[in-house]
Amino acid sequence: VGGFGLCGIPENLISALIKQGAKNLTAVSNNAGVDDFGLGLLLQSGQIKRMISSYVGENKLFEQLYLTGHLEVELTPQGTLAERLRAGGAGIPAFYTPTGAGTVIQEGGFPVKYGPKGAQENDIEIGALPREGREFDGRSYVMERAITGDFALIKAYKADTRGNLIFRKTARNFNPDCARAGKICIAEVEEIVPAGTLDPDEIHLPGIYVDRLVQGKSYEKRIEKRTLMQADTAISSISGPRERIIKRAAKELEDGMYVNLGIGLPTLASNYIPEEFEIEMQSENGLLAMGPY
Repeated sequence: VGGFGLCGIPENLISALIKQGAKNLTAVSNNAGVDDFGLGLLLQSGQIKRMISSYVGENKLFEQLYLTGHLEVELTPQGTLAERLRAGGAGIPAFYTPTGAGTVIQEGGFPVKYGPKGAQENDIEIGALPREGREFDGRSYVMERAITGDFALIKAYKADTRGNLIFRKTARNFNPDCARAGKICIAEVEEIVPAGTLDPDEIHLPGIYVDRLVQGKSYEKRIEKRTLMQADTAISSISGPRERIIKRAAKELEDGMYVNLGIGLPTLASNYIPEEFEIEMQSENGLLAMGPY
């Protein structure tokens, strides 16, 4: 399922899947929406058996179901998840990555599903399998299997009648990789135009990857945490241990670097960079030119 947080998620297809009622689903997505929106609705309805994702933080129900043994979860580093999908779409069965080498990821046993006693009693019913390790050029790597799915549910901005898709800005995120990794790709779009209307150079995903095309009726496009700053408003300020942490982290940044800022404290790193530095910053969903927060 495409999307990053609530950005670029197939809202109408998720609603249709709830009505259709399929059970025991394995869902692959960067995260599981929030408690009452996105994939969180499928968790509420009990239709998902296993989640393969990289982030749990915005969904309390997701966390609760996992820790109490009611949901199987394969936590996967975000870059690894993207590459597993990309590899699946390219017909590559597996690949090696340094991420996770020498950790519990490689050793195996990380809880996929807790038993009836839950996480508090460390009652592990299903543990992750160990990863095969190899060394290349003196560096350790682990093998990760590609991901393919029976269906891919994605969201695009515009399509022509041949299924060629255009995404809008960061709403592209995981959608193209999910589309290529699915045996049957169902794309929902906001607008459908006649074939030949789109400039070939502007097409992000060719129609050969799209099997079904649906024009969404309506979109809420909810924002998890909307933060606005007026022109005369000072940048965010923090104090205490949090301030010390991010100030120290900012000292690791050097002039000329390209830096990816994750959610939370890392976003504030730009507030503590010397003015004379030229650093290209991006958010973890690919938005370039991040600045003071």
